[in-house]
Amino acid sequence: MLGLLVPLLALALAYFALLDGWYLVRVPCAVLRARLLQPRVRDLLAEQRYAGRVLPSDLDLLLHMNNAPLGARAVLAASCARYRRSLRLLEPFEVRTRLLGWDDRAFYLEARFISLRDGFVCALLRSRQHVLGTSPERVVQHLCKRRVKPPELPEDVQHWIAYNEASSQLLRVESGLRDVVKDH
Repeated sequence: MLGLLVPLLALALAYFALLDGWYLVRVPCAVLRARLLQPRVRDLLAEQRYAGRVLPSDLDLLLHMNNAPLGARAVLAASCARYRRSLRLLEPFEVRTRLLGWDDRAFYLEARFISLRDGFVCALLRSRQHVLGTSPERVVQHLCKRRVKPPELPEDVQHWIAYNEASSQLLRVESGLRDVVKDH
């Protein structure tokens, strides 16, 4: 019996370590929870809620949800995804991620999912990583060992930032925080 138990435990460990087993368990549980325990959605425009918990697969090696140098923390403050074409089963692809630039509060990143079959950009993701505990400039200076001037952000990213700022202002007013001075 022990001879069978050890290989089964090794297989389970390999499954969770190599195939992101927590994710593969979490998704079916979320679907079952949504179908069995959540009330049926009657109004598509009404607010829908789903509570979750941080699982081991969400943590880095230091047991943080995210981590950065200089005691800083990077928090996803905004994201935008543009899906242009699906990737098919077993289709080879590459993810190309780059830092577009930064301002006094956040880094702006881009990830492109590119089909290696024909070089088509299948998806484009942009994110704003808000830095807490220090500034993006200090993080860059620490990593590069010198001051680096941020590149000018592409025009479409500047429009996206303006949209997010306008949205934040509206939410502040809605929350009764219109008199709160925003830190820059």
